[in-house]
Amino acid sequence: MIRTLLLLLFLYAFQSNAQLKALVGGTLIDGFGGKPILNSVIVIDSERIKTVGQQGQVVIPAAAEIISTEGMTIIPGLWDMHVHLYINGHSDYLHWDKKYLKSAKDIIMPASAHQLLMAGITSARDLGGPLEASISVRDRINKGELPGPTMYMAGPFIQHAPYPGTEAFRWGVNGVADAKSKIQQLVKAGVNVIKLIDQDEMTQEEVQAVVDEAHKNKLKVVGHSHRPEEIRRGLKAGVDCFEHTGLAAAPEYPDDIMAMIKERTAKMNLGPLFWTPTVEGLYNFESVRDNPEHLDNNSWHLDLPDSIIQDIKKSISKPGQLSYFQLNPIRKPTLERKVKQLKEAGVVLLVGTDSGIPMKFHSQSTWNELDVWVNKLGFDPMYTIRAATYWPSVAMGVDKDFGTITEGKFADIVAVKGDLLRHINLLQRVDIVIKKGKRYK
Repeated sequence: MIRTLLLLLFLYAFQSNAQLKALVGGTLIDGFGGKPILNSVIVIDSERIKTVGQQGQVVIPAAAEIISTEGMTIIPGLWDMHVHLYINGHSDYLHWDKKYLKSAKDIIMPASAHQLLMAGITSARDLGGPLEASISVRDRINKGELPGPTMYMAGPFIQHAPYPGTEAFRWGVNGVADAKSKIQQLVKAGVNVIKLIDQDEMTQEEVQAVVDEAHKNKLKVVGHSHRPEEIRRGLKAGVDCFEHTGLAAAPEYPDDIMAMIKERTAKMNLGPLFWTPTVEGLYNFESVRDNPEHLDNNSWHLDLPDSIIQDIKKSISKPGQLSYFQLNPIRKPTLERKVKQLKEAGVVLLVGTDSGIPMKFHSQSTWNELDVWVNKLGFDPMYTIRAATYWPSVAMGVDKDFGTITEGKFADIVAVKGDLLRHINLLQRVDIVIKKGKRYK
């Protein structure tokens, strides 16, 4: 009896200690924007961070697994605030929807989630996909049945009318009562956020009903900003976050919109106005077109059957001929000015990519976005890292548990070899990925 009890105690101690990890020696950027911590120590107990400090100041538990981070930069797990798990870089959406919609729940979306996680994205916001599949994939990830980021799902887009053949993931709104009903259905299904698109085709009353019903149920509302009127109506209604920098070729945002944005950002009691500019896809198109070997990176093949891989490859075999990017020559020159207008107006910018659009793979898009912000738009690396870690957690209202490397928060941690503040594109090859205390890479 005594031997059995001792064995049980030993097994309990072993199981408990097996949950202890210590990351030792790296340069820590904790997400708050302060001076990096050299020779850092991060002790993880099960899913959460137990202690953060420096070597010589932190007691490392004797039973902890030691993970050397010497020569590495450590940051909070990355967020991508605009992904589409349902699409995987294929150029023909009509073909994709007809052939693969039924595969969304068990093949397409799980593969996308796994690819994101392996790229260091430990949290992501999915802004448009089939409802049942979206909720299923999110919940299976949360249960540990699938590898992937912590997902915040919008389910179907809300708009005036769905495009032909997209009714499974785009819901039309016809009047105020219908707008409220649609949001109530999404709330009941368990979505995390509401996604508005083409709200300039809706009445202002319908847009307001969507926002009010969402806020009544403690859900944030994300709105497209392709056209000026989408922004105007979204701002009037109280949209929480805007997406993209506009399809229009206008060189900058109109004066009246900038006045509205500045008026909104000045209302500190409402919290920040968030914006996800998603510039990488447009900014890097010419580079991908002219150097298509980038498309040969097989990281985006993970968990996809060969038949789908070959279908995607065929659809993007002639990058320069894709209709999706034909307006790029007149759109790309406007990106830098518009993003800087938003930043100067006090908007809090978030890193998001529209990952899944043609030639933009979940395994590559996020680091490319950070690279463009730093090396093309001239943004400070620390500002950019916070836009992919701290601020997304605030935007989603989960900063008590995510977004920084802090005692008590979930242990979502990424590490790369080298100095990330000098070379942001080191993120294209993350060396360590830990999500909720579990090491995936």
